Amino acid sequence: MFLNLKQLFTGERDSLPVDCTLDFSELEYMNNHPFMHPVRVSGDVSVIAEVVTLDAVADFIHDCKCDRCLAEIHKPVQIPIKHVLVTIDTQDNDNDIVLVKNYLLPLDDLVREDLILSLPSKNLCREDCHGLCPGCGKELTDGPCGCTSKTIDPRLEILRQLTESE
Repeated sequence: MFLNLKQLFTGERDSLPVDCTLDFSELEYMNNHPFMHPVRVSGDVSVIAEVVTLDAVADFIHDCKCDRCLAEIHKPVQIPIKHVLVTIDTQDNDNDIVLVKNYLLPLDDLVREDLILSLPSKNLCREDCHGLCPGCGKELTDGPCGCTSKTIDPRLEILRQLTESE
């Protein structure tokens, strides 16, 4: 989806409302499809003191699996989308400055990038999730499973032999 911002950059308008729904359901990130539901973007692009700024909010449901117990997570999330828009390359490495070519802003590309950067690196169904037992697969948050954990990592077997010889 492209936003035509020519009227803002030429001074014909002071603001342009943004209210759209974007579909990123095909996007795969870290073995998940985090945006199975449409992403709603609302806000505006405005000109203040000859600076064109995108100020919007993206509302979406983050769909993923818990990294510890594999439970399905459907968490509502709202992230801000704020960028300064320019038509001339400033050679500035500021991530908040976006170059707009031919007065057309590719809103879906910009929002997709901001969404991916906002996703957590670890997905947990709750902070105190204990995960699954590696032996029987029982969810440990419900309580202990009764498995005996007498297995020793083969890399540490030599240490056990040293302690038994004494």
